[in-house]
Amino acid sequence: MQTSPPLSAPQLAAYSSFARTLADRVRPLSRKWFRHPLAVDTKADESPVTQADREVEAALREAIAREYPDHGIFGEEFGASRAEAELVWSLDPIDGTRAFISGNPLWGTLLALLHRGRPVLGLIDIPMLDERWAGAWGLPASLNGEACRASGCTELRQAILYATSPDIFAGAELAAFDALARAARMRRYGGDCYSYGLLASGHVDLVVEAGLQPYDYLALTPVIEGAGGVITDWSGQPLGLESQGRVVAAATPQLHRQAMRVLGAAVA
Repeated sequence: MQTSPPLSAPQLAAYSSFARTLADRVRPLSRKWFRHPLAVDTKADESPVTQADREVEAALREAIAREYPDHGIFGEEFGASRAEAELVWSLDPIDGTRAFISGNPLWGTLLALLHRGRPVLGLIDIPMLDERWAGAWGLPASLNGEACRASGCTELRQAILYATSPDIFAGAELAAFDALARAARMRRYGGDCYSYGLLASGHVDLVVEAGLQPYDYLALTPVIEGAGGVITDWSGQPLGLESQGRVVAAATPQLHRQAMRVLGAAVA
């Protein structure tokens, strides 16, 4: 984690306000497609994509380019532009497309601003539930404008563990996750980005995933850290554009260390 402010307080405030405006702008776009017939295509990585994903990201990119033409953009559906810029926006228009197309409301829009490759603000917006978690460097995380806090759980045997699906793990990863789940108090599946919001609000203690892309996790970091939690890759390194997609988020440093010890076999 950075030790000195990457941006001034007024800059962070302005960018945070803009991120909220972006989320407000695209909520109606995603909502209008939810639980309505729409074509589902399959991308090269076998993940689904819909017209809703593309429409939301296009609107986000247009708004950013108009307001901050010197900023870069890294999006799930339309790739990277100006990726070498000092400030780059990470966009996941609909995180949880499988939930979206199956009528489950626990999908969200993820927005992050990166300063020299590290996330300095993040937003998890859940349109169908009117819930929005936000985090920015050095500031408390919030849910709908009210400060939120992770649970404070320090013992793995007392922890509630979430992952989106057991299908995201394979081989040694699956064995490591299963060992972790057996050591925890409870395991649950589903939620995509919503699980991280629940962690930031103290309802979930641990979220472990693999196979993620940068736009899946960059927005989560400022929220989890601002709520007092810890989020890294499975090697304990900070998350950035070059991370390998394995994520562990915990309510406390103590719980994070215990989870890392169990997962260590998969990254050895």
